[in-house]
Amino acid sequence: MPTITTERLRLRQLTDSDADAQFTLELLNDPDFHRYIGDRGVRTLEDARQYLLRGPIAMYASHGLGMCCVELKDGTPIGQSGLMRRAELDNVEVGFAYLPQYRGQGYALEAASAAMQWGKKSLGLTRILAIAAPDNHASIQLLEKLGLGKEDVFTFPDSNEELALLAWNRESQSSKQ
Repeated sequence: MPTITTERLRLRQLTDSDADAQFTLELLNDPDFHRYIGDRGVRTLEDARQYLLRGPIAMYASHGLGMCCVELKDGTPIGQSGLMRRAELDNVEVGFAYLPQYRGQGYALEAASAAMQWGKKSLGLTRILAIAAPDNHASIQLLEKLGLGKEDVFTFPDSNEELALLAWNRESQSSKQ
């Protein structure tokens, strides 16, 4: 996945560097991350490094896409956003997570929109999914602004938690115009 630049942000591939591991450790231990995305069991810098190697970095190698570090233009990491491929879903998924102090400023919309545009133009995607906790109203609202609509309920095979499944389809967008 290439580096993507927007008006205020840069989306770049995550690495197993100390800086990216430290940032990931902080992000993955945010209480809202635990509540809405899940506890990944990342408690140390080495845990974060292994998470990056097994997650985003492995996904770049196998699928050419993945979650990216979202930085302000000055290099300050503020969140993660990007396109992912999960075995449990039949299409690419858009995702995002931000540190609390950077929420509510339009960064998530800007970065996720740029990631989706890259997927549509460079990968030719005609369908993009997202999953969200049904009580995560802010994320669902943001996904709707991105053009995704509620489609179904999704449950991971090893869980009984029902999540909202949202989707963007090129066909349904064309028919609206």
